[in-house]
Amino acid sequence: MAKGLLHMILDSIFDDTWVGKYGEKLTECELKLVQLFGRKGRILRNVYLPKDDGTTSEVDVVFLTQKGIFVFESKNYSGWIFGDEKSKNWTAMLPNRQKNQFYNPIMQNKTHLKWMRRFVGEDIPLFSVIVFSERCELKKVNVLSNDVKVIKRDKIYDAVREIWDISPDVVSEDKVMDLYHRLEELTNADTTVKTAHVENIKKKYKEKEAPLSGMESLICPRCGNTLVLRTAKKGENAGKQFYGCSAFPKCRYIKNK
Repeated sequence: MAKGLLHMILDSIFDDTWVGKYGEKLTECELKLVQLFGRKGRILRNVYLPKDDGTTSEVDVVFLTQKGIFVFESKNYSGWIFGDEKSKNWTAMLPNRQKNQFYNPIMQNKTHLKWMRRFVGEDIPLFSVIVFSERCELKKVNVLSNDVKVIKRDKIYDAVREIWDISPDVVSEDKVMDLYHRLEELTNADTTVKTAHVENIKKKYKEKEAPLSGMESLICPRCGNTLVLRTAKKGENAGKQFYGCSAFPKCRYIKNK
């Protein structure tokens, strides 16, 4: 109960980006408990992997071990979560029945794994773990792949242990440290790299967008929630319509009509 209240307070005070970073920090804390109970490894956050086109793919959290590399994608949605491993979009339904779609996080992390494999080599096992916050309920999520886990954050230890116990040690301690130092350099991205990464994401969403009509909708490029048609009530744009994020005020993204 206390943790749920804390999340509500944080949501009301801080924006979506801050809450996302806070979620990644909590994932890191859970992994430190994994380390404490004997499953040794090295943890890194916000790794900017290079891509062939000169852009980057940002990984939220990685856990480097002798079993391989656990690649974590953090999601901070509330409500009931519905999704299928093969579906392009998943749905988060709030208590008021409002439905918000977001891009399939398994597919999103699959892209991260692609560039991670390109960087570390084909001989390092990679494990995909999608982590949702404790604020949501994974109501109906279908996953068939054995090397993919979709869990709530408080199940990180169980998920890592399950993979750990059936996976042999295939990476030497020296190799783990070598990979750690190589990937650590990719966490020190300067403002230019981070800005370019965000702009590239916005560009990809913009290319996929189509004009809104009828029941069609757009997805917010910042947080993945639905964009809804609104009318400005104050200021020099009063009376004009625009598309705003349904997660307002947590997310203040807007798109001109």
